[in-house]
This record gives sequence, C-alpha cells and structure tokens, in this order.
Amino acid sequence: MRKLKNSELNRLSIEEFKSISKLPIVIVLDNIRSMNNIGSAFRTADAFCVESIYLCGITATPPHREIQKTALGATDSVNWKYFNSTLEAVQQLRIEGYTLFSIEQAEGSIPLPQFVPNHKKIAYIFGNEINGVDELVMNMVDGCIEIPQYGTKHSLNVSVSIGIVIWDHLLKQQPLNY
Repeated sequence: MRKLKNSELNRLSIEEFKSISKLPIVIVLDNIRSMNNIGSAFRTADAFCVESIYLCGITATPPHREIQKTALGATDSVNWKYFNSTLEAVQQLRIEGYTLFSIEQAEGSIPLPQFVPNHKKIAYIFGNEINGVDELVMNMVDGCIEIPQYGTKHSLNVSVSIGIVIWDHLLKQQPLNY
C-alpha cells in the first residue's frame, strides 16, 4: 500500500471550495477558550463542507497565529461570523430557520446514535471547555444531543466532539457528491 501524495488528493482551491454546495450546518462555538479547538473546528468544517462557523463571546477570531496552527488555512475557506454573545447568534439562527441542538450532557438529551438529523438547516452548539453550553442558551435550543461515553471521565475535547457530531451527521445524511 502506498500513501497518496498531496498532488494526488484532488484538493479544491479556496475559490472552488467557496462555490460548491455545503452541508446546511452551522457550528456554534459558545465561549471556547482554546485557540487550538477553534482552529480544529475550522479544519473539520472545511473537511466536511460545513456552511459556516459562528464564533461567540470570548471565542477568538481569525486571523490569529494560534488558531492557524490547527486550522492550516481553513479560516480562509470556511465562512464565519462573530457574535458578542451566543444568545445573539442563536436568535439570528432562529430567524434564519435553523433547528438548534446543543451538544451537552443534560436531562432529556438524545444519545447521538439515536439522533436523526432530518431538519433542513441545523446549528450544533458546542460549549466552553469547563462550563459547557451556557444555561441561557440551553433554554433556547430545540434539543440536546449527548455523545455516549463509557470511561471514567465522561468528557471529550471540544474539537473531538465537533468531529464526532459532524461525521455522524454526514453518515446519516445523503453524502455530498463532488
């Protein structure tokens, strides 16, 4: 078996990427502290052709060297917006017709394997590394999805959670054909 060379990967240019169809998903980052997590969110959004990322509250914004370390240029390809608060972002998404799901451990949450993303436009809200999704935001969502965990920590890194949820969504939906 031979690893593919970069020239064999059929990578899109930024202009080509911006012109293709995207998954109707917005990743909402609710007061994320780690710029590595932010950069990873951009890279995941690029990899799976996510529509946009909303950066909220204390979440840092591009351009920033620490974000770039993990984004590897995805801040140039993925659309993003900044909001002073996650509540403001959630209100805007509601106006735009998105169904809102927090990714959190909560009463009444839907285990990810049982979640069916049958909504036209979905926003997934990922919370702060220490406090999770803000309680006021939790009161505004349409539902809560929980990633089942079986070890002692019951805690995943934000960037890992984003990858799991977006990949799961992609597997359950008709994949984009490029």
